[in-house]
Amino acid sequence: MFPRSPRRQRFFFQGLHQTYAWSLRRSLKYHRLTMMISGAILMATIVLFGIIPKGFIPSTDIGQITANTQAAQDISFPEMVRHQQQVVAIIRRDPNVEGVNSTVGAGGPNASANAGRIFIRLKPRHDRPLSADAVVQELRPQLARVPGIKVFLQNPPAINIGGQQTKAQYQLTLQSPNLQDLYEYAPQLEERLRQFPTLQDVNSDLQINNPQVQVEINRQQASALGLTANQIESALSNAYGTRQVSTIYATDSQYQVILSVAPQFQQDANALDLLSIRTPTGQLVPLNAVATLTRDAGPLTVNHLGQLSSVTLSFNLKPGVALGSVTQEIEQTARQVLPDSVSVSFQGSAQAFQASLSGLGWLLLAAILVIYIVLGILYESFIHPLTILSSLPSAGFGALLTLLVFQVDLNIYAFVGIILLIGLVKKNGIMMVDFAIAARHQGKSAHDAIYEACLVRFRPIMMTTMAALMGTLPIALGFGAGADARRPLGLVVVGGLLFSQFLTLYLTPVFYTYMESWRSRWQPLRSPLAVQPLESEVR
Repeated sequence: MFPRSPRRQRFFFQGLHQTYAWSLRRSLKYHRLTMMISGAILMATIVLFGIIPKGFIPSTDIGQITANTQAAQDISFPEMVRHQQQVVAIIRRDPNVEGVNSTVGAGGPNASANAGRIFIRLKPRHDRPLSADAVVQELRPQLARVPGIKVFLQNPPAINIGGQQTKAQYQLTLQSPNLQDLYEYAPQLEERLRQFPTLQDVNSDLQINNPQVQVEINRQQASALGLTANQIESALSNAYGTRQVSTIYATDSQYQVILSVAPQFQQDANALDLLSIRTPTGQLVPLNAVATLTRDAGPLTVNHLGQLSSVTLSFNLKPGVALGSVTQEIEQTARQVLPDSVSVSFQGSAQAFQASLSGLGWLLLAAILVIYIVLGILYESFIHPLTILSSLPSAGFGALLTLLVFQVDLNIYAFVGIILLIGLVKKNGIMMVDFAIAARHQGKSAHDAIYEACLVRFRPIMMTTMAALMGTLPIALGFGAGADARRPLGLVVVGGLLFSQFLTLYLTPVFYTYMESWRSRWQPLRSPLAVQPLESEVR
């Protein structure tokens, strides 16, 4: 903490100012060493940008968790309800959970009767010790012990970008005109993905082991008895469908009358032999007399993406794993397992991440180029903008190093922080160069001009940097609702400002002297009337 009395504060800043003046003289004296340090930082920044884990949209605690359940493909509706009630009972016992909403059966995102969906509402953040991601990790092993049902938990993203509603957040879709190739190779790829130590909740929407009974109508035999294929199909629909045949109206309500066989006959495939169809003459003909019944297994659902049949594999990442570190590995594995007839592509958030990842570097270069053009117009020079931008590598190095230290990936929010950091850091160079240009037009040498500019501008540079640090420090510490998403932005700004603040005070003056030396060799110094120095607002 700073000393409290004004006199001690004055002595403190005077001592700090004198220390900076002494170290600045050493930096300008050993300018070659300073430039070597600057080049090393630039190379280290490029290396860090290449090796740092890349992410997309960070996980956010919105006080809600979703769970998708899946049981055996031949499970009955009552059994599915019983299994899901066991899951709900475990979730309700968690002290972080406030309420649970459970649904079972086909409808909405569920395309089959062996699936269910659970919406979990958590208590307010200040009333529970764990975050949403921590609650997911706590519940996962407990729910895995429930026999006969699989539960896939996920913390829903704050921004849902396209894709299908699957049991996990990230999706990999396989497509092929040959349906048998999908049935053969999709389970092989799913098994390979399950072996990845970075993935969890790997699952597939491929369900091809559903027990079924094929009814093949003997049209000649049916025609001899006066029956048509439509009559036989209607009899099966009336027995096992949900056909409403009437409505009973009461005084305060109404009831739908559904035609079907008794529930005990719906559970046994042998009961099909007892089903009869009435002929036009009034005679009852058993179904097996006009049709051949064959038992086998077939697909429960057949999914499509566009015009082609598809199988979607979905997965979640384990805590601390970045999306960018697994996408390339998944693509390589898919190329090894799948034949040429099966195409593979990411969908939803994973697809958007791949598209954005290829443009992050170009976006950063475009931002720097725009700043260079604006500064070049203001100073009417090609050299001075380079001097101002010389502080960017140190800021980038500090930002990326901070992310690595705190084990945070370079996601969209962190990249926005880097763009913001560029604007914050270059103001230090503007303060120095602006004053140095004015001193140069008074006849001073480049060395004396930048030395005086650094000492005069030292206090406002420190003040503005500390103000920016104090403003972004709460974001970096992660206070408030939704802090998990904003924290990478704060870490980038705080880390970049802290590291670049000390180096900019030494690198920029040395870089300025080199630029002025090169400019004086190739271009005579303009007259004072040709260049109008910028007057900074901060003195």
